[in-house]
Amino acid sequence: MNIAEWLDRTARLTPERPALMTGERLDADYGTFAARAAAVAGALRARGIGKGDRVAVFMANRTDYLIACHGVWWAGAAGVLINARLHPAEAAWIAGNAEAKLALISDAPGAGLAETAPELPLISVDGPGWAEMLAHAPMPRPEPMADEDLAWLFYTSGTTGRPKGVMLTHGALVSAALHFMADLDAPGAEDCALYAAPISHGSGFLMFLHARIGARHCVPPSGGFDAGEILELSPKLGGVSMFAAPTMVKRLVDAAKASGSTAEGLRKIIYGGGPMYVSDIVEAVEVMGPRFVQLYGQGEAPMCITAMSAAQVADRAAEGWRERLASVGRAQTGVELKIGDEAGAELPRGETGEIMVRAPFVMGGYWRNPEATAKALQDGWLRTGDVGRMDEDGFLWLTDRSKDMVITGGSNVYPREVEEVVLEHPAVREVSVVGRPHPEWGEELVAFVAMVDGAAFEPRALDAHCLERIARFKRPKAWYEVDELPKNAYGKVLKTDLRERLAQGIA
Repeated sequence: MNIAEWLDRTARLTPERPALMTGERLDADYGTFAARAAAVAGALRARGIGKGDRVAVFMANRTDYLIACHGVWWAGAAGVLINARLHPAEAAWIAGNAEAKLALISDAPGAGLAETAPELPLISVDGPGWAEMLAHAPMPRPEPMADEDLAWLFYTSGTTGRPKGVMLTHGALVSAALHFMADLDAPGAEDCALYAAPISHGSGFLMFLHARIGARHCVPPSGGFDAGEILELSPKLGGVSMFAAPTMVKRLVDAAKASGSTAEGLRKIIYGGGPMYVSDIVEAVEVMGPRFVQLYGQGEAPMCITAMSAAQVADRAAEGWRERLASVGRAQTGVELKIGDEAGAELPRGETGEIMVRAPFVMGGYWRNPEATAKALQDGWLRTGDVGRMDEDGFLWLTDRSKDMVITGGSNVYPREVEEVVLEHPAVREVSVVGRPHPEWGEELVAFVAMVDGAAFEPRALDAHCLERIARFKRPKAWYEVDELPKNAYGKVLKTDLRERLAQGIA
């Protein structure tokens, strides 16, 4: 089934229901939402873009984003949703790897693609081309799609230094939405999805179920996360659910404490992108009440591996409740979960090993990367690369993450990707990037560099070099010069030694 069918069905049944909002302003009811998506699909078809083709979407959060996505799916094409925080050069590489036939952009951040991907046709929602698409003759019904057909090509950082395209099918998106309803949140038609986190990532999964039930979709006027704005807007909207990284939750709680807010209007806050510190989630419940739902997922199994309900997060009567708050919950409804050894054989409860998942929402593989696909998908199981343990009651603890990955502000960054950029600087001989704790962002990136003989160590120049090539949030926040990186007998850099230096303050 084409995931855009849900929008079509809702629009035919209740076309007058409010659908798209910017703050308190109504941008479109469901009839208009579907009509615009159908028009975009018609315009794509007129350009020769149809079933199986890829269309990049590189824009900041706005209601047009949801129209663009549904228009792409309506036409039978696959959406390549690119994080608006990425550098245009990074976005250009993703669009090129996906062989996108078109990019739908907003002027910020998308205008930079004109220089970094001059061969890629662009249509900006801030320009006349978008108005022409919305005025195009509509495609009457969504293109029929099989469950195994590609819908969303999601690019996630990879240990090789280049992102990998995770293939999410229409069937996987339907399954993810139904798991969302069963285990994370079951909104009603009068409720509202608030897109304060990037629609290109976890927040975007809110659109499917909310479109199916005819609920509202709201983008804050700022287009992003502003704790004060959310606390002010939510009582006016009512019934708000939103996705947030743990760092966002902490900022929201701090803002609520400072203002005396009771978080009125906020129905559910679904947090993921990394476990929260126990003290932080305990305080969050104390300040804002039982509104918090924990999830664990990854791009290859989006939003849906494990969950801890709002009642479980807020439960203070259960034995061992504080320890359980350090977990990421239990397997979601349709999920098989196990801890495996190096060969993939299941380990006894309580032992530590690789987290492995089997479920209908697991990716179809990596885009044109059979070697990586074969490594990740084995005998129907997804090998997540994350390390954890599971207790007798099925609660899962992450004891490590995908090797060396840093989670900063809810965004995943693989150091290898940053290291390759730093090594392009002619004065750098070798570099190693690691994460260190940060009170607001969870972690920040730190770089240890050995310079070419005779070259001056100039952190500001290295900063500028990175800002020209990668997103600002990926740039190292501190630079340390070393004569030589620590290595083992096989020449492998010992990142554990570097982290220990940071912990001891002797970097």
